[in-house]
Amino acid sequence: MPKIGYARVSSSSQDLDIQKATLRAAGCEIVRSETVSSASRDDRSELATVIEFLREGDELVVHRLDRLGRSTRDVLNLVYELDAKGASLRVLEPDVTTAGDMGRMVITVLGMVADMELKFIRDRQRAGIDTAKGKGVYKGRRKSVDDEEIRRLASEGTAKAQIARELGISRMTVYRALADTDV
Repeated sequence: MPKIGYARVSSSSQDLDIQKATLRAAGCEIVRSETVSSASRDDRSELATVIEFLREGDELVVHRLDRLGRSTRDVLNLVYELDAKGASLRVLEPDVTTAGDMGRMVITVLGMVADMELKFIRDRQRAGIDTAKGKGVYKGRRKSVDDEEIRRLASEGTAKAQIARELGISRMTVYRALADTDV
């Protein structure tokens, strides 16, 4: 049974070496890795490559489940895809595999825990932002386009959707800039 390892870190300041060494020690002949911060699988090209490469009898191995995703749905979808290919998932910490029915149940529970952990992270982040705003330290992201430019284009008769496309902003940003005007 070929073992293919997948390692991921969220930022370039983090180190992939520990995960790679752990995966090789677990018998992975191939180890693919990437640095990407994402709660979902959408932006993970290396993971997509690994999944495409997997064949019947192969085993995808990860150091911890949160390296695959923090969304229960994403993890369960991945397990479903692996099952459809006849492949399995092994998580090294804690040691769990989807090769059996009990393993699938444990993976589901771990996925739910990872989902909760992501919610806790977001809650802590929101609390930190709220505290910083209260102290006047955090004012949010700076606007990339001046409201006057939006108003000028609107007064010339340019449609709101066209303004958004031309300036590379959302339509909601256009509506906010025009909220206090007669345009």
